[in-house]
Amino acid sequence: MANSVQRAFDLAAEDYDRTRRKLVPGFDDFYRTAIDLIPFPHENEIEVLDLGAGTGMLAAFIAYSFPKARITMVDISNEMLERARERFELGGERFQFEVSDYGIAPITRKYDAVVSALSIHHLPDEQKRLLFKRIHDALNDGGVFVNAEQFRGATPELERLNHERWIARARDLGVDEQDLAAAIERMKFDRSATLDDQLEWMREAGFRSIDCAYKNLIFAVYSGRK
Repeated sequence: MANSVQRAFDLAAEDYDRTRRKLVPGFDDFYRTAIDLIPFPHENEIEVLDLGAGTGMLAAFIAYSFPKARITMVDISNEMLERARERFELGGERFQFEVSDYGIAPITRKYDAVVSALSIHHLPDEQKRLLFKRIHDALNDGGVFVNAEQFRGATPELERLNHERWIARARDLGVDEQDLAAAIERMKFDRSATLDDQLEWMREAGFRSIDCAYKNLIFAVYSGRK
């Protein structure tokens, strides 16, 4: 499965940023909420780990909002990370890149913030649970985990309705039908969990101050502190 996901996103790398705004209704609020949940003064020198960083979109928002942050970007797709390297080529040692399957790889350093956007839902549920625990253990005291994520509806009916509404909203935003079809094809690799399950796994991992600060159709942004 990991190799299949890697291949799908290798192929999508070139067009990924171009289509994101039309495929994520509420794009600005979605990413702004993720940044707002990082609870440190913006002038602080913080260490950030971005899991499933892709082309570096979330990392770019963090880098802008926290100009002294040092950000390590991890992704299974080297093609995606190549785009991230191009994005941050003038940033020097402030930005680090690692091609790795974070679903099974250990986190070997401590961080003030671990973040992810639209990635962890590709993991099986048990891997998600174990990852949440590894993230918790990798945070410094007072650190935060922020996940800007897709989720599955609490019932099959809600899942169907949310998916249909997402497609309708993307079309309202003017998404190209070919881009929409490609996104739906990539969704075949999704293993989304319900929001309630994800928040419960956060509790099991030992997080506190757990909150879902944003929810729109199939998208949510939640966080927890160590």
